[in-house]
Parts: sequence; structure tokens; C-alpha cells
Amino acid sequence: MLKSLEQKGISIKPRYAFKRKEIRTGEFQVVNLDFPNTTESYKLYSQRVIVDDIKECVCRMPDTPFDEASYSNIPTTAYELPDGQTIEIGADRFKIPDLLFNPSLVQSIPGMESFADTSARGLTQQVVESINKCDVDIRRELYSSILLAGGTASMQQLKERLEKDLLEASPQSARIKVLASGNATERKFSVWIGGSILASLGSVQQMWFSKSEYEEHGASYIQRKCP
Repeated sequence: MLKSLEQKGISIKPRYAFKRKEIRTGEFQVVNLDFPNTTESYKLYSQRVIVDDIKECVCRMPDTPFDEASYSNIPTTAYELPDGQTIEIGADRFKIPDLLFNPSLVQSIPGMESFADTSARGLTQQVVESINKCDVDIRRELYSSILLAGGTASMQQLKERLEKDLLEASPQSARIKVLASGNATERKFSVWIGGSILASLGSVQQMWFSKSEYEEHGASYIQRKCP
């Protein structure tokens, strides 16, 4: 999304790079601030925080694979950036989300051609492959216990699209159920919440192992420690 906006001449100013002053009621003046020692990595992080909000508030997963012609006349949606600039987002609010399911779409985004990875797999394929690598006896249970977590999980229609595509890609005997918390904050931080709950259990002392143990025994030690 950030690269797409930049290609359209839209500059995303990090929140630390300006100050808004109210000069009249409802009228603001943007004053640029200079922080010459700010690293590029922090600038990019600050821009991505804003882009993440655009993704979660404006973007919507299309019901079917994105088709340029079908969305050419789609109405735009307005979004106000922190510096007061209002931008209009059209087909990109459907196209960019669909990259999750169709990574090859990145080739059609100006400036992103070099990032195209022909071996990249879509979300549906990754879920199916992950489940197929598990014991056959638990696969049906896994198909009915798919949990969406993280900021992207707040994107509109992601849950419904994943369920739809999994129904087509999974065995007929599988009962597909994709879960997502109704609370946006809980959905965004559910991985951390789950980890904190696990860390608070008394049994966690028998489950963890030290760095030196891992270096001595390797990855196979995980299976021995937590069969």
C-alpha cells in the first residue's frame, strides 16, 4: 500500500515529522519539523503504522479474485492522513488485500515489480499445506479451528474470503470454520495474549528449555520436550 500511494504522488508524513497548529476554528496549519538524526528504518516504521490503519479501516478483501476490469469504476473511499491531507483510494483497497491470496498481483503494482516472487504461495494454499503436514488424525479438527490474528485480521471480509476459498481447496469431508475475535484490539493482539496466558501457567516450567539446550540438541528437541 505504501509503495502504491507513493507511486501516485501521495506522501505519507510520519507523525513525528510535523505539528498541526489551529490558526482559526476548524482550520489548521501544518508545520514541518526537522529531525535529521532519524534513521530510515524508524521513518519507514512510522509510515507503516499509518498505512496499517489505512489497511484496517479502508481496505476490503474482494469476494472473488481481483479483476482489474471489474473494479475500474469502483467508487473511491476518502481517508484523512494525520497531517490533514485527505486521500481517495479506489480499486487499490480491493487489489492490495487480494495479494494475500494471489501474490502474483504484485507484478501489476508500479514500483513493486522487483519484489515479485513467482514461488510465493497464497494464504489459502499455505493453510492447506500446513494442515497436510500434520498428523492425518487431527486434520479435520484443524480445519474447523482456524484462528485469524494480527492487524490484518481486522480487514473487512478476510474471514469470509478465507472460508470460501478453503471450502474449494480442502477435502469434502472437512468442516471449515475460521474464527476471529469480535473485539478489534483482542483480534490484533491475540497472539501476545495467548503467549501471556501460556507463560502464566504453572506447567510452563516443564515446557521451556534454554538456549544452550537448543544449541546442543537442535530443533528435534522441541518434539521431545513438547510431544
